[in-house]
Amino acid sequence: MITHKNISLFFIFLLLLLLLLNLYTAINFWWFAIIVSIWFVFNLVGSSLISSNYHVKAFCRNALEKEKKIALTFDDGPGIYTLEILDLLKKYNVKATFFCIGKNIEIYPEIVKQIIDEGHLIGNHSYGHSPFFDFYNAKKIIGEIQKTDILLEKLTSKKINFFRPPYGVTTPSIRRALKITGHKVIGWNIRSLDGGTKNKKLIFNRIIKRVSPGGIVLLHDTASHSVLVLEQFLQFLQQNNYKVISTEELLNLKPYED
Repeated sequence: MITHKNISLFFIFLLLLLLLLNLYTAINFWWFAIIVSIWFVFNLVGSSLISSNYHVKAFCRNALEKEKKIALTFDDGPGIYTLEILDLLKKYNVKATFFCIGKNIEIYPEIVKQIIDEGHLIGNHSYGHSPFFDFYNAKKIIGEIQKTDILLEKLTSKKINFFRPPYGVTTPSIRRALKITGHKVIGWNIRSLDGGTKNKKLIFNRIIKRVSPGGIVLLHDTASHSVLVLEQFLQFLQQNNYKVISTEELLNLKPYED
């Protein structure tokens, strides 16, 4: 299995082997540089792909699901567009999981309460969603997670089990932090990229090309174009006999503990 630990041990072994050989015959410096560079690339790719399980186990789909069932998730809320998302989900009788940012929960606690009251699930998406989150040490990451948990637990009266790291990036520090907090990492295998482009046609086509049984879709509840794409997508699912179920049901994982 390709994990951070296994890859690191392998490349350390290679470097030690080169050092040993260097005692008997001159080894060009570039061999060391090449090995370190390949090691860096492995770490970069593994950290960037949440589905790689490189640092932590992430639940990104249910590969055993054969029926046309998928789960919907929304990141970066709550916000004003969350209300429009909720209206659409109610219209199509669909439940989703919302991964909320702590600082947004402080601004819109009533929206989080509405999410819960309408039967949707809530997950932790850090407090500040900083672009430097993956550079934080374990202590700071624990603080971000726990601060958001406290805000959510005031509204759910339950311990939050689901966590989605900002940008889907994982690191050794995140792994150490989650070992303390005990959260399950929920990823995705269908990324809409609606957080990076406003091209509704591109977003919609990207999603429907990747839809398959057991999948988890990543959308955002932060912009009007995501709302429009969502309605198109929900219509597509109806027309193609797909059923949207909760991440709890799809993954057989508990989102909360009493």
